[in-house]
Amino acid sequence: MKTATIPSVRVEPGFRAEVESVLAEGESLSEFVEVSVRASVERRRFQAEFIARGLRSRDEAKRTGDYVDAEEVVAGLQRKLDDTRARLAKPRSSAK
Repeated sequence: MKTATIPSVRVEPGFRAEVESVLAEGESLSEFVEVSVRASVERRRFQAEFIARGLRSRDEAKRTGDYVDAEEVVAGLQRKLDDTRARLAKPRSSAK
């Protein structure tokens, strides 16, 4: 398969130096840019899928009238957090 190039990007010299300062040993600037672009594409794909699921869920809730109140959801999450914090705060008995 033939490869293609991504257009070069003009940046301030200071920013280029900053990018170069975080390169891993043996890593080229081109490799860094490719990895960064791939990660951004994946993140945007995940965001788009997340939004699509949310919109489908909203539409299904509107269609069926089956909603869960946001305050109820937040309260349930708060209970879980409080329970976990309480469990973690208890001193562990030392097994001998």
